[in-house]
Amino acid sequence: MRQVVLDTETTGLEASLGHRIIEIGCVELINRKFTGRTYHQYIKPERDIDVEAQEVHGISAEFLSDKPVFAQIAQDFFDFIRGSQLVIHNAPFDVGFMDHEFKWLDEATGSHFGKTVDHCQILDTLVMSRQMHPGSRHSLDALCKKYDIDNSHRELHGALLDAEILADVYLRMTGGQTDLKLVAESDNEGNDHSDASTIQRLSSDRIALPIIMADDQEMTLHQEKIAAIDGLWNRID
Repeated sequence: MRQVVLDTETTGLEASLGHRIIEIGCVELINRKFTGRTYHQYIKPERDIDVEAQEVHGISAEFLSDKPVFAQIAQDFFDFIRGSQLVIHNAPFDVGFMDHEFKWLDEATGSHFGKTVDHCQILDTLVMSRQMHPGSRHSLDALCKKYDIDNSHRELHGALLDAEILADVYLRMTGGQTDLKLVAESDNEGNDHSDASTIQRLSSDRIALPIIMADDQEMTLHQEKIAAIDGLWNRID
């Protein structure tokens, strides 16, 4: 299984307003292992960069002035991602910009790149995070903290750096337990009829514990507390 963890930096937030991709970073995984292959490219956008965007990624128009335009790198980029599953955090943003660039190139040159989904599967780790951790924050920095991934070197956003960090986050999110031992070996010493794969069951004649259900007033207070917490996280995110 070939996956490409991908991130982009752009001149602004809206491809529909003519904003362009200025950096692409990709990291290749095969069977959930890093292969060492990456794709990294800065791109001359042929337009201004929004001040707010530059404050996020630190990339200036002057720095990009001698870089290739998208048309010059499109085929190499396309060949790197084609046939893979793209792993992206907030996929609609990056894929929207990629589709905008490919569409512009198709119309300008008669090429036939088409849409990203015509050639790649898309896996959105932002959607995964929201499903796995409701009520939490879902930014890449927040996920690094949750999964104990060191991102202290990430002072500014950068496409390749963020793709590398996202690859670590994705593997932690989807790793799970791979070596589950239901009974510790130390508990089995001197026991000839038990091993680490044996499930120890409790006797059926153990004392039944009482089940105490919340009453209507307690349930109402609980629902009010949950709603208040959801509202707080919505304001923070």
